[in-house]
Amino acid sequence: MPDPTYDLFVIGAGSGGVRAARMAASQYGARVAVAEPAALGGTCVNVGCIPKKLYSFAAHYAEAFEESHGFGWSGAAPTLDWAQLKANRAREITRLNGIYGGLLSGAGVTVLRGSATVKGPNAVEVNGEVHRARHILVATGGWPVVPPLPGSEHAITSNEVFDLKDFPKRLLVVGGGYIACEFASIFTGLGSHVTQLYRGEQVLRGFDDDVRHFVADEMRKKGVDLRTRSDVASIEKAADGLRVALKDGTQVVADSVLYATGRAPNTAGLGLEEAGVKLALSGAVVVDEHYQSSVPGIHALGDVTARVQLTPVALAEAMVLVDHLFGAGQRRLDYELIPTAVFTHPNIGTVGLTEAQARQRLGAVRIYRSEFRALRHTLSGSTERTLMKLVVADASDRVVGLHMVGADAGEIVQGFAVAMRAGATKAVFDATLGIHPTVAEEFVTMRTPVA
Repeated sequence: MPDPTYDLFVIGAGSGGVRAARMAASQYGARVAVAEPAALGGTCVNVGCIPKKLYSFAAHYAEAFEESHGFGWSGAAPTLDWAQLKANRAREITRLNGIYGGLLSGAGVTVLRGSATVKGPNAVEVNGEVHRARHILVATGGWPVVPPLPGSEHAITSNEVFDLKDFPKRLLVVGGGYIACEFASIFTGLGSHVTQLYRGEQVLRGFDDDVRHFVADEMRKKGVDLRTRSDVASIEKAADGLRVALKDGTQVVADSVLYATGRAPNTAGLGLEEAGVKLALSGAVVVDEHYQSSVPGIHALGDVTARVQLTPVALAEAMVLVDHLFGAGQRRLDYELIPTAVFTHPNIGTVGLTEAQARQRLGAVRIYRSEFRALRHTLSGSTERTLMKLVVADASDRVVGLHMVGADAGEIVQGFAVAMRAGATKAVFDATLGIHPTVAEEFVTMRTPVA
C-alpha cells in the first residue's frame, strides 16, 4: 500500500467519532481526518440528548408554576412562546457545533465536509477525492425509522420534532421505548394534548417491571393518554388535522404524528458491503471485541454497531479503540452496570440488573422497594410519587440493581453507579448515613426486603 495520508480516517463526527479523532490526534500524534456532511456533534448534540433535555427543562415550568401556589406564590400563569424556545435551543446547538469544530481543529484533525464512501480497506472517497488511511472508523450512528403504512409520509420523527413550525396542540406519539415516552412527557408538559400508542403490553421493554408500571401510571397522571396494545393502521390528511385510523377501528385526530418506534444503523450508501464488510440483518456493522469489522483495517463503534445505543458508551468505545490502535491496548469496556436515565416526567434512573434478570442469573435475590410522596409535594399539591428499588444478590450481599422513578433520578443514580461499580454490598449501603431530608437518602435507609 502506498504511504497513507492518514493514520485514522473517521466517517461521522458524532460523539464517538469526534472522541476517537481527538484522542488519536492529541494523545498519540496520529494523522487524522473526519468526514461529516451534516452539523458536527451527531444525533446527541443536534437532535438527541441535548435538545431533548433542554425541552424537558422547558416542560417543567408550567407544572412548577402550579406547584408554587402551595408555597405561597401567586401571579398570572406563564405562557409558552414556542418560537422563542426553538430559537434559544437553536442558538445553543450552534454554539456546541462550534465547540466541536474547535476541539477537532485544536487537536490537529482535518475536517472534510461531505459524505464519505469506503473504497476498500484503506481508502475513503469524499467529494470525488480518494483519501488513503491505515485505519478507517465508521461512526455514523443511527437514523429513526418509520414503518411502511398508508399515509406514513405524514409522520415525523425525533429529527423533525424540535423544529415544528407550529406548536402541536394535539400530538400523537407512536412507540413505547424511552424516546417515545420522553417526548410524550415533554409535549404534555409544554401544553399539548398527547396520545401515546404502543402495541405491546407495557412501555419501556427491557426496564425493570416495577419501573415500567410505575412510570406509566405517573405519565397518565400527568395527562398523557397512554394506550397499550394499540397500533396505527393508516394516516390521512384532513381539514381538521391528521386522521389516524387505529387497528382496533377507532380514530385519533392530531396536528402531528411522531413515530418513535426504533432507529436503524446508518450504513446505507457508505460502500461497506461492496468493500466486503459484514452487516447484520438490521444493517449494523458486525465487529469483534476490538471493534474491527470483517475487513481488517475497517472498524466501527457506537450506534452503527447497535450494541448499546447510548452516547457515553460510544465515547467509552472510542477511547478503547484508540488505545488498541495507537496505544498500549490495555483499555477495556465492561458493558455491565451502565447507568441510564430516561427523561420522562418523572425521570427514570437505573443501573444494573432488573429484578427479572437478577432472578434468572443469580437465583436467590432480595428486593428492597419504597414508594412515597416526596417532601416537596406535601405542599405543592402534586400527586406525583417516587419509586426506589434495590436488587441484592443473596449469596454475595452485593447490590446488583438500583432503580428509581422520581425527580432528578439521573442525577441521583450516577453516584450510586460508582458505588456499585466498586462492588458495594447492602451492608455498605446500610452503613452509609443519609443526607436528610432528601429523596436520595431512601437508598441507604431501606432495611426490610419486600416479599
